[in-house]
Amino acid sequence: MTDSTMESAIPPHLQCPRTRQRRVPDDYAPPYPSYVARHAPSVLRVVMAYFGVQYRPSEVTAKAAADALKEMTASFGATRGPGHWDRARWTDQAGFESVILAAYWDDVEAFDAWFSAHGASWSMVARDGIGTYTEVLRPHVERYETLFSNPDQPEGIAALAQGMSGMIMEHAYWGGARDRIPASQTDAMAPTGAASIVRDGNRVRVHGHDNLCLIRSGQDWSDTQREERTMYTDDVEPVLREGMEFLRDQGASLGCYTNRYVVIENAAGQPTTKSYGMSWWKSLSALERWSESHPTHVAIFGAAMKYLSKLGPEAKLKLYHEVTVTRADEQFFEYLNCHDQTGMLRSVSPQSTA
Repeated sequence: MTDSTMESAIPPHLQCPRTRQRRVPDDYAPPYPSYVARHAPSVLRVVMAYFGVQYRPSEVTAKAAADALKEMTASFGATRGPGHWDRARWTDQAGFESVILAAYWDDVEAFDAWFSAHGASWSMVARDGIGTYTEVLRPHVERYETLFSNPDQPEGIAALAQGMSGMIMEHAYWGGARDRIPASQTDAMAPTGAASIVRDGNRVRVHGHDNLCLIRSGQDWSDTQREERTMYTDDVEPVLREGMEFLRDQGASLGCYTNRYVVIENAAGQPTTKSYGMSWWKSLSALERWSESHPTHVAIFGAAMKYLSKLGPEAKLKLYHEVTVTRADEQFFEYLNCHDQTGMLRSVSPQSTA
């Protein structure tokens, strides 16, 4: 029997008789606490929508991008807009300045109404000197999981949750992410089919495949002070960055279609003390193989464990992630005037879309 104070990551209303077993026994006790987001049982599906802009840096393109982003963020305040959103920036592998708005809904009908009125034009109406793209997942709640080191500061889709769980069992071992996804109780979630594209001039639609995997994995060092902040910025972050850049540049051979390592900004576009990596993977299995055995992730894991082992419960660094495995009919990818290494374009033809 599990510890009576320990919860399953899978909420009771999504539990069912298992045909596929967890990687750990029923009496497994994790070495440290972690938590998951708990949505109300009435929430059946959520929406994770990413609206991106890219440009070669110049005064003209920076203004065009800023104007487009201002228009989109204003629309978030319209009727049936997202319940939560954030903004992040990075320089991509082709040297383009890139900003992404990540927006979340826990009501698919609300998203559809808002998107029809405000969001659809983002990757349909050309803007001089910049590319724009829309990447949307709308998974059933059985198809994703979250994990937090701190239950008091939700990020991403968890910001819309009813609350956080108590301490959960399924973590701190390889395969924990899969065991936290309710669908894993009966489904191997193996990828089937292949991505394809439909072109309309400089606008490209990517049709994904079943069981495409997305991970958003974040770090928040806002509360760290002095020695701990130095430890993070000098000892952990450089190792993390090296791993993120490896996936960005060489991840395709491992099943990683694309990776973005971004710094979250405030509404005015100024950097904060938060970052996250966002990766599209051919499958959860491919993500698991990289996590468990690739030297770049082994190094990340080792640096993090050394950091946390030294500081113990006094550590102020906050970590989280969300992993989603979606069916093809839960995906939408559209790119306008974007280079051919953008997002899910890397999963299909290498031909230029510009």
